[in-house]
Amino acid sequence: MEKKHDILELLEYIDPAVLNYEEWLQVGMGLKEDGYAAGDWERWSRRDARRYHDGECEKKWNSFRGGASSNVTAGTIVQMAKEHGWKAPEGTELSWDAVIGGHDDLVVVDKGWLEGEEISEPRKWEPARELAKYIDTLFEASENVGYVTDCYEKDGRFLPKKGCWDRTAGKLVELLSKCDGDIGSVIGDYNPSAGAWIRFNPLDGKGIKNDNVVDFRYALVESDTMTVEEQNAIIRQMELPVACLVYSGGKSLHAIVKIDAENYSEYRKRVDFLYEICSKNGLKIDTQNKNPSRLSRMPGILRNGRKQFLVDTNIGKENWKEWKEWIESVNDDLPDPENLTSVWDNLPQLSPPLIDGVLRQGHKMLLAGPSKAGKSYALIELTIAIAEGAKWLGWQCTQGKVMYVNLELDRASCLHRFKDVYEAMGLAPSNLKNIDIWNLRGKSVPMDKLAPKLIRRAARKNYIAIIIDPIYKVITGDENSADQMAHFCNQFDLVCNDLGAAVIYCHHHSKGGQGQKKSMDRASGSGVFARDPDALLDLIELDVGEAVLKQKENEAICEACIEVLDKYSRTWEDHVSQDDLCSAAQLRKACDNYLLGKDRQEAEKAIQEAKKAVSGLTAWRIEGTLREFPKFPPVNVWFDYPVHCIDGSGVLNDVDADGQQAFWKKNLGKSGKRNKTPEERKKERIESLQTAYEVCSIEEKVTLSMLAEYMGKSEDTVRRYVKEAGNFWIDGAQVGKK
Repeated sequence: MEKKHDILELLEYIDPAVLNYEEWLQVGMGLKEDGYAAGDWERWSRRDARRYHDGECEKKWNSFRGGASSNVTAGTIVQMAKEHGWKAPEGTELSWDAVIGGHDDLVVVDKGWLEGEEISEPRKWEPARELAKYIDTLFEASENVGYVTDCYEKDGRFLPKKGCWDRTAGKLVELLSKCDGDIGSVIGDYNPSAGAWIRFNPLDGKGIKNDNVVDFRYALVESDTMTVEEQNAIIRQMELPVACLVYSGGKSLHAIVKIDAENYSEYRKRVDFLYEICSKNGLKIDTQNKNPSRLSRMPGILRNGRKQFLVDTNIGKENWKEWKEWIESVNDDLPDPENLTSVWDNLPQLSPPLIDGVLRQGHKMLLAGPSKAGKSYALIELTIAIAEGAKWLGWQCTQGKVMYVNLELDRASCLHRFKDVYEAMGLAPSNLKNIDIWNLRGKSVPMDKLAPKLIRRAARKNYIAIIIDPIYKVITGDENSADQMAHFCNQFDLVCNDLGAAVIYCHHHSKGGQGQKKSMDRASGSGVFARDPDALLDLIELDVGEAVLKQKENEAICEACIEVLDKYSRTWEDHVSQDDLCSAAQLRKACDNYLLGKDRQEAEKAIQEAKKAVSGLTAWRIEGTLREFPKFPPVNVWFDYPVHCIDGSGVLNDVDADGQQAFWKKNLGKSGKRNKTPEERKKERIESLQTAYEVCSIEEKVTLSMLAEYMGKSEDTVRRYVKEAGNFWIDGAQVGKK
């Protein structure tokens, strides 16, 4: 199988000497999982002459099991290479299982342009003053400080003993100020070949373990895999909130970073995040330094002829919170503001229309409606119209490729439905290659997880539309929460921006009659749904009465009779007037007069089928709220399963929407005045309050004044309605649902 990247080339970017043992093993596992040989791992491992042992690679190689149980793959090596400076060439294709996102955007250091920043030794060597300043910076006077001057030698290295942990910072600073430069008289004599150590978090005075740490205030950042000048430059470019920066007298700087954690659990999470960001920015951290009770190098000490000294204090951001917010926002990929004069005479081209007069390419559209409206069929009709470059509900569609994301139907039902709709629309399936269907019933995930998976599959396919049906299957969070729904809708922006395709989706109405609501206030849940898309098309059912259905039946019978007469008689039109062509009764007579035997029977069968079809019709009105185009007049359609057909006769123009009559027609008495029971009036008040609350809930808080403004009532009246409803609460000026 052809590999996306040559893993052996990527290993050139990874120095085995800077990896810990677990990371070294991961490289071996990744190589084996991707089909490489043990010798490849061994040749790379030899670059770490200090730790390499002949035969160890082959021994470990044979213990790797791999397969589905392993979460280490070649992708692990790719990620390591990226962290050490490798960048994927532009246009590199990702596999379907590649990870998009993560913390790769948290990089502020361009390692290709990194210039070292020198450190300077103190001009006047004052050891006691160095140490006093360090202690005074990190500790309160009453806090216990742990430090070590005694050590032992092992394998050519000096290692610290337990040391002291029961002296306060205030006492140490006082003694250092009076010792006349004799630092040993305060902390004890130390081995000048080894140096001395100090703990950077306060202790309880009873020991030196993590359990003895009383405040998880700082963490140690140390790296000895690059020059001290490069370490200094990276630490400063990253704006780390460093309390004290100490030169170790060896190969590294010790940065005491402000963590400010409430407890050990939070400390561990913050240190993991800190080390991850350092690694991504080229500062490979010694992971053994994670413990809050860890020792660091003590300033004011000589080590093998070199000074351990305080390089700087309180550099970078003020605290952890400020630094974390900065590091997460510094590469936010947001565009810079632009001045209007720079583009006034050279405006960018608008995105071309996808649906003429309704939606542009790369924009978002919501189709909202109640159950029985045939929303899914309407979206399939739209998919086909785009694929074939045909009209949809009277609007011309631009031809192109479409992905239809099916979240609700099983695969077979979905495919049959497409064929049924194609046939009902009367379109030849000439461009089936333009339609891709992604069947996800039973496999859907929340939209924030689905979006990157969708983008991977759709990349390079040149789709001009992504149609998602329905979105309730992938909603992330509380449907009635404005901020959570804003996050959910942002996922559609992500798809639009990354693919340049329009995103079209459908959602259901809230419960109850919708006729008295504005079209953009009918969708269930937060008002964000209606206000986020560039185009909202809303379907509402029409209350068709007996007379309208009779007229529709007349039209259907006429069409059926004409079709059969055209088929079997050449002269029938010579004997039928223009008016008779619009009369079902006259055309039935024509069938009796000019058709014989089986032909007449076929006509009768067609008439009965037409009457049956009309009995199953439902009528709908489509209203639109558009951001890019002028508002269009309402479009009236019949849902004639399985497609929607425009009402060409205009019979639906004067028909009221479902629930629209509730307040001004249905409740009129014989005198023409309202004649309602107290129960009916109370129900109306509660329904009007419910409607107002749903509309106003786009804001984080709903207040009495907001409800009063929407309802056209006084705040006292609204307050009475709220108390009467029973399922709302009032706290001062704020209103909420129980």
